[in-house]
Amino acid sequence: MVNKLKIFLGVSYILVLLIFLYFLFSQIQLERLDDFFYYKEIQQQIKNTIGNNFYFNMVLFFVFSIIWVILLGFGSPILILSGIFFGKWIGTAISLLSITLGALFLYLIASFFFKDIITVYLEKKFSKYIKLFRKNEFYYFFAFRFVGGFGIPFGIQNVLPVLFNISKNNYFFASFLGFIPNFYIWNTIGSGINNLVEKSEEFNFINFLLSREIYLPLSMFIALIIVSFFVKRRVFYSNESKK
Repeated sequence: MVNKLKIFLGVSYILVLLIFLYFLFSQIQLERLDDFFYYKEIQQQIKNTIGNNFYFNMVLFFVFSIIWVILLGFGSPILILSGIFFGKWIGTAISLLSITLGALFLYLIASFFFKDIITVYLEKKFSKYIKLFRKNEFYYFFAFRFVGGFGIPFGIQNVLPVLFNISKNNYFFASFLGFIPNFYIWNTIGSGINNLVEKSEEFNFINFLLSREIYLPLSMFIALIIVSFFVKRRVFYSNESKK
């Protein structure tokens, strides 16, 4: 009975995800993706829509972000969109809380319904990290989030702790704090893109890269990658070499 319920919920989950993605991409005019004025039209529509009912749209985006993460959506599109919609500061706050909550809900769902499947497919591949996480789950999971999860797809990052049964509190706060630098940078990029589209009459890639709204967050992103490299060596790789 339990296995049948898991199969039913798993199939339902995939169907909901496919329907959601179909609805999302059906709203995009693919034939106009190379037209800069298409993005200016979108930017103006966003500005009018958000401005007409700011708090309602903020709550709507918050709920949408939670559902998006639960449905195994990528993190970076939400971060850029929150920066475009609400600016770097409010966008960072909204995306930080909503994505952290969405990741926690996904972790709880995965722990209850899909623990056996996750164990079969992921335990051997990530066994070297599981032992580290079990030593101090908050410290190592915080570092894991801070360095971007080693490039592991975001959905897998969110369910990976099922393997070492991290507590809900440690999962939430380690994710929340570890996400802050990355989320701020991506929201700043989104906010910068929004400002550039609003001010510019045509797209120039060189001017785009040299604009202050873009090169500053990109510089921060590069600096974060360098810091993450040393954090990985110090926290994870040094522990492996001691074995």
